Amino acid sequence: MADDGRARGDRIPLSLLELLVATDSHGSISGAARALGVSQPTASAGLRRLERRLGLDLLRRTTRGARLTETGRVTAAWAREVVEASDRFEESVAVVGAAPQGRLRVAASLTVAEYLAPRWLATLANSPGAPGPAVELLVRNSREVMDLVLADAADLGFVESATVRRGLRSRTVAPDELVVVVAPGHRWARRRSVDVADLLAGGLVVRETGSGTREILEQALAAAGAQLPADLPALGSTAALKTAVEHGGAVAVLSALTVADEIARGTLVRVPVAGLDLTRRLRLVWKDGPGLSSVAGRLAAIAGARPPSRPPAQARTAR
Repeated sequence: MADDGRARGDRIPLSLLELLVATDSHGSISGAARALGVSQPTASAGLRRLERRLGLDLLRRTTRGARLTETGRVTAAWAREVVEASDRFEESVAVVGAAPQGRLRVAASLTVAEYLAPRWLATLANSPGAPGPAVELLVRNSREVMDLVLADAADLGFVESATVRRGLRSRTVAPDELVVVVAPGHRWARRRSVDVADLLAGGLVVRETGSGTREILEQALAAAGAQLPADLPALGSTAALKTAVEHGGAVAVLSALTVADEIARGTLVRVPVAGLDLTRRLRLVWKDGPGLSSVAGRLAAIAGARPPSRPPAQARTAR
């Protein structure tokens, strides 16, 4: 490619060429401004800037308005080719983005992975139209899910934690609540409630550090002026906590989603804790940037969140 001495960063902005083309198409600066969704003073200033950059008189300005000069009309025809080429480029990229992807990598915290994600992924796979993508579901705790998304090892993630790491964006997909559960034979099973001190001294077992469930419990305790003892048993899964409760006489704090069936069957009993707010939000997270791909956006919509997708070419206004 020939080098005319102009630096790449010195190229004429496409938005100025769009203004010129729109002025030619609509017959006036005000018409161009309306079409592009900008103010008339902004459009006028942009066209003056373009004239200065080109060293050409593109408009004849009178007290009755402004019209393109002959030079302006010729220049607008050349500019139209550039704008149309840009539109074709963006439309082609959008088609590629909308095509079925070879693999969708989803990272999810344990509660979401076991109780919600299978339903969402089945809906995605059975959606009408193009075949669904091959999906890889990575099950981690909430901290590790965010690590995977930040490292581009997952296209999107679902977490239970109250905080989201820097570099990620989020949307709520569902409300949730943590509940305290014991076995039917436990001494608390018939109590109307216990207090925070009872909970901390009553044989509590918890999830490991990095778990969203543990983070929510720690924040709720802090709000109540308490904290977890350092020597509590920490188990790495919901199933392990349930087993400790059902067969070991322990007390656990778990998502209501994960124990709904056991509570309904009577194999676990929910015990209210006075003065402890254990509500939370389950959230979709994705890396800050241009937005989700088409297929990732479909899964997000199925899950109940609608984060911004990569913008289609026709949605572009003046830049």
